[in-house]
Amino acid sequence: MSTRRTTIGVSIPVPAPDGDYLQQRRVEFGDSEAWRIPAHITLVPPTEVDAATYAAFVAHCETVAGDWPPFDVLLRGTGTFRPISDVVYIHVAQGVSACERLEKQLRSGPVQRPLDFYYHPHVTVAHNVSAADLERAFTELAGFRADFVVDAFHLYEQGPDEVWRPVKDFPLQGG
Repeated sequence: MSTRRTTIGVSIPVPAPDGDYLQQRRVEFGDSEAWRIPAHITLVPPTEVDAATYAAFVAHCETVAGDWPPFDVLLRGTGTFRPISDVVYIHVAQGVSACERLEKQLRSGPVQRPLDFYYHPHVTVAHNVSAADLERAFTELAGFRADFVVDAFHLYEQGPDEVWRPVKDFPLQGG
């Protein structure tokens, strides 16, 4: 068995042009993480796995995706995790329960990672920036709205440069 370990994550990307817009705004708010991963809704947070777990998890993701039908997501308005965490995010206003069930199902297989916080689907737009930039993100994106159909989720790997890259798409194929 290989001792190689890889840091993975699973998310729902926010499609263009809205995802590109939110990523650019994250840059404008001074977030140094902005270019390391596209705008997304996290399903499985960063998790280090060995090669055997990685392979089993990919198979698990294929099974989960095969059972899930596409679903609608509406992003609307801003929220924050302050004072617990210096984060401003866009709310998932529709599709919350689908994201919650999908996240739970993905974490019920070979990657049963405990969470640092309860799962709350969202799209981060400012993280670990100044209080003024957090407030600016909260205010300036309060009217943001976007809707899209989630027809896949993506497996990402974090490279040695700390950039997250998509490595596999899992189309939702359930009826």
